[in-house]
Amino acid sequence: MRYGFLFIFLGLLVPEWVWAERIGDISETSAFEQARRFFSFQDPAVRYALVGSILLGISCGLLGSFLVVRKMALFGDTLSHAVLPGVALGFLWNMSKDPVAIFVGATLAGLLGGAMVTLIKQTTRLKEDTALGLVLASFFAIGICLLTRIQNISTGSKGGLDAYLFGQAASLGRDDVILMAIITVLAVLLIAIFYKELLLTSFDAAFARAAGFPVTMIHYVLMLLLAFSVVIALQAVGVVLVSAMLITPAAAAYLLTDRMHVMLLLASVFGVTAGAAGAFFSFMSTNLPTGPLMVMGASLVFVLAFLFGPRHGVVSRWWRRQSRSAQIQRENTLKAIYHVLEGRSFEGEGVSLRELAEKRRETIDEVRGQSRELKTHQMATLHEDGDSVHLTPEGWQRACEIVRNHRLWELYLTNEASIAPDHVHDDAEVIEHVLGEETVRQLERTLNHATKDPHGRPIPGLMDLKLGGQIMGGPATVPGYGRTT
Repeated sequence: MRYGFLFIFLGLLVPEWVWAERIGDISETSAFEQARRFFSFQDPAVRYALVGSILLGISCGLLGSFLVVRKMALFGDTLSHAVLPGVALGFLWNMSKDPVAIFVGATLAGLLGGAMVTLIKQTTRLKEDTALGLVLASFFAIGICLLTRIQNISTGSKGGLDAYLFGQAASLGRDDVILMAIITVLAVLLIAIFYKELLLTSFDAAFARAAGFPVTMIHYVLMLLLAFSVVIALQAVGVVLVSAMLITPAAAAYLLTDRMHVMLLLASVFGVTAGAAGAFFSFMSTNLPTGPLMVMGASLVFVLAFLFGPRHGVVSRWWRRQSRSAQIQRENTLKAIYHVLEGRSFEGEGVSLRELAEKRRETIDEVRGQSRELKTHQMATLHEDGDSVHLTPEGWQRACEIVRNHRLWELYLTNEASIAPDHVHDDAEVIEHVLGEETVRQLERTLNHATKDPHGRPIPGLMDLKLGGQIMGGPATVPGYGRTT
């Protein structure tokens, strides 16, 4: 949002700065012909933009991952803005857009910005976020002033420095791509060689310092690599958007895995995908800039991870909650059927919907729906007249498991935690649905394979689970009587 107002303001003052360049020329060819032309890689601008975007995705994905886990996302944003004065000074060095001069100037400006943040934090009462905000705004303002002055000199309008504000991947040249390749290879090599050190200092700097690791040196080496990556990314996506390429792919990867090496790989893949997609769609359109399309591609990946990530995705978590709720509902219905059968000493083969409704304290229509749900999951069958429900072997086994878990947990709380028997029911109602078989075996051993719960009711045993629904054959098959431990 803050960049939206800046974008509009600069567009009103200097509109030619805001409209970033697309790849290729404007033509009236068909979409198929344009796509064929892109994948033929005949145009030098396409080759340089695509290779540069891929290199940018790799470097930003790798270093952005360490920023995310170190909780330094705002530092990357600050660094991307702090390099702008260095870009202008690098141009003023010999009044030309020399990649090496601009790289050196931008890197020095970025390191100076990082040093200013550290100085402010260590010598004042201000927190790091405040220091970052001060440096970001100050350096960016200085950079805008210098660029404006350059535009007013005779050679300034031909310098193409406006690309560093909002990005022009189409203006990447051979020297730019070579420089990007060198920095990317350097970042990959250093991360591969010092991966363990970077991993330890990222997650537990205090322990790393106590173990004798040079935490401060590793931090500054990482910041130096970050400054390099920010500088090489400027011409492709610009100062305003480079922080997005640093953070967005890494943030998406962070939502998908808990392993750092997997996160690094995913962030790089997402960065490369976003870069390549931005170059392609920029080439396919007549007026869409490459840098913003790259960021939009990365943002789309993040949105997909945010919504559909297997563990942390919003939709995935909602679906798990819904599935879990439905499962608990089915298991509570099975338990109620078991209790009805137990209440009449397991006489009869089925349970009427009226009995089940009274036990569940619900309406006939509600328990009929629950019975149909059990039928859908092959845990019960409905009588022809639809007024009674019969458990299948699978349903009977699961019903016995739920009752067993409930009563074992009640007995455990009563015996081991010295909780009164009339205070353990609610806790057992929750835990009965999540106890695994290994935990149940441990509980049974701890309780010496007890056969009755604190209220004197039989605890279904292993034999009861194996009977598989054949429970109507007399006392020998009543739960608790046929126990095998």
